[in-house]
Amino acid sequence: MAEAKKEKKRRGDRKDAWLVRDVDSMHFIMPYNIPGRTANEAVLDETIDITPIEEYLAKKNYEGIEFKYTFFHVIAAAIAKTIVLRPKLNYFFSGHRLWEKKEVSISFVARKKFSDDGGEALITVKFDRTGIIPIEHVHDKIDKFVNAVRKDGGSNNDIGDIMDTLQKLPKFVFKFIMWALKKMEYHGVYPQFLMDGDPYYSSCFITNLGSIKLHAAYHHLAEWGTNSLFLVIGEKKPTVFAKADGTMEVHNGIDLGVTIDERIADGYYYAQSIKIIRHLLAHPELLELPIETPVEF
Repeated sequence: MAEAKKEKKRRGDRKDAWLVRDVDSMHFIMPYNIPGRTANEAVLDETIDITPIEEYLAKKNYEGIEFKYTFFHVIAAAIAKTIVLRPKLNYFFSGHRLWEKKEVSISFVARKKFSDDGGEALITVKFDRTGIIPIEHVHDKIDKFVNAVRKDGGSNNDIGDIMDTLQKLPKFVFKFIMWALKKMEYHGVYPQFLMDGDPYYSSCFITNLGSIKLHAAYHHLAEWGTNSLFLVIGEKKPTVFAKADGTMEVHNGIDLGVTIDERIADGYYYAQSIKIIRHLLAHPELLELPIETPVEF
């Protein structure tokens, strides 16, 4: 179950994260011994039978619904709920210290149209840890963002405008700014307005490669930002699944590739977290319960 969260900022906390103070010696030493998120990547692969999701979506997408529910909504809601229930998935290393994000958020890139010059919009969905219905929250937020993009061609934040401005600066000025920002991140004083909307500061960055018919199941983490959880959604395709009695059946399946920073938690913690995701995707109706509701499996 989601842990109760501290409200009062303590000495040493960041604007966006609480300092994890009860670290053991291994987690204290690892960021010095093996620094860098990309040097500590581990990839967890899952192939999901999406028959239950297809049946669930058939019920949700009643005739006349204007903005339909999709596989992406279900998967994003399942990831967000799992992060709430498994708080270490919201941890990150920065400045040789371990932190817990104050917010739970999912980021992804949406194409404005499917063409070589279609352009992209960055979208970040934030979640309260109590009270909200995850599937409805994801659906409604994405609906709002999509309508905004269609209306004015923008995104839900100003990060794109900031990048456009930085691009116009002389190269030596830009290099100095980037050096200064990395130092600010190291010392935990990175500006909040730059974090907002930057997908590399979210709890989980999702890429839906299946929507563009790609099969890759891996995406690297990045040294920039605080993101330590990356999810790749593959293309829906007929897949052979083994039943409990040993027989085989063919159903539509989706490959999921989860890239993690292995310094944050042990294999057992990640394995239990994957089991929760797997159970939620096999029983998507559980995403209609409050996000903090425990998952029994």
